[in-house]
Amino acid sequence: MSRHPRPPSRDVTDRASSTDSDDRPELPTAALDVRGVAKDYGDGPALHETTLRVEVGQRVALLGHNGSGKTTLLRIAAGLLDATNGEMRVFDEPPASLAARRRLSYVADSPAFYDDLSVWEHLEYVARLHGVTHWEQRAADLLGLLGIYERADDLPHRFSRGLKQKAALAIGFIRPFDLLLVDEPFVGLDTDGRSALLGLLDEAASEGATLLVATHELSFVDRVERVITLADGRVCGDGPPGA
Repeated sequence: MSRHPRPPSRDVTDRASSTDSDDRPELPTAALDVRGVAKDYGDGPALHETTLRVEVGQRVALLGHNGSGKTTLLRIAAGLLDATNGEMRVFDEPPASLAARRRLSYVADSPAFYDDLSVWEHLEYVARLHGVTHWEQRAADLLGLLGIYERADDLPHRFSRGLKQKAALAIGFIRPFDLLLVDEPFVGLDTDGRSALLGLLDEAASEGATLLVATHELSFVDRVERVITLADGRVCGDGPPGA
């Protein structure tokens, strides 16, 4: 472990300071524009025609029971699924395009890892892929904050559910993003992990990132400006918390 930088005893360093962002394009009006998007897997619609906009800089909680369509919506936005009908734009670009993927980071509810890469190697791969400078200290800071610095050289695919989630979060936050899509990130986290994640989400929001987080974690829902609720593949609520 001595070859890795040590994490600080305080909060992680500023996310933007670890990336080259001076030449990133000016943000357009909407971070996510969903126009009549539907998804049918062949045995019935998982998502009915859905229309909504998430404005740049909004912090949004996406609520709904299992099977409500949350994961489907996020996976389409992340460019991992094609919609059956309708159109979606991420910063005015198709979700699967390189331009869109450059602008967003997605953390799945069941993260997948390369079998032969350690946590540190995953962080290095993603950081270098997205042109992050001084990634080593940022990686150490994230692992320290999430409480898995001592597991940096271990293989994450062998981790428990909670440790996998922490590793996936570190990987999701190591790279620059303007839109963060996260699917049930608090599930499996201990108290310290939840606190660390809330701090990372607050940091990203303070730097202007748009957040769309599928969760029922009240400590996060209380922080958002907007709650979108799905039921049976349809939007059944959209407004401020408690509305």
